[in-house]
Amino acid sequence: MKKRTLSLLAVLMLAGCGPNTPAKPEAQGKTEVQRVKQTAPESAQPQNAQATADRLARLAAEVPHVRGATAVVFGKVAIVGINVDAKLDRARVGTIKYSVAEAMRKDPQGARALVTADPDIVQRLREMNEDIRRGRPVAGFAEELADIAGRLVPQAPHQEPVRNQRPTTQGR
Repeated sequence: MKKRTLSLLAVLMLAGCGPNTPAKPEAQGKTEVQRVKQTAPESAQPQNAQATADRLARLAAEVPHVRGATAVVFGKVAIVGINVDAKLDRARVGTIKYSVAEAMRKDPQGARALVTADPDIVQRLREMNEDIRRGRPVAGFAEELADIAGRLVPQAPHQEPVRNQRPTTQGR
């Protein structure tokens, strides 16, 4: 038994020390070289904010029951305003907004889009978009944000300090 194992081991060692022969003798003398030009993949999506806003507005307008859309992009966030029929109930509008958000999610640059159907905000987005097209993006944003803040901040009457009031003393 021991002799058999040693002889089997010797045969295997001798077989492993044989000459290195290629598996395909015809490929031995041929070497193929391929030259490949290194290129970065070109983005099919436009990279500027206005083109992205236009594309997102088109995507939103293609959703059923959306009568029109506008979008404003700043950084990686977009706000998309949609116009829907005023007679629709709140739940139906919510469903339409969700459908628009799903359409935005499929777009690589619309994944962080916020969708609104509030008519006042949609109008303000439209005005901001027009200001951007006219070349006044900062002024347009500032004016619209001031208008929005003016609507949100409650107006309280100015309180004047009361005069002729005796100072209170502690300890009495």
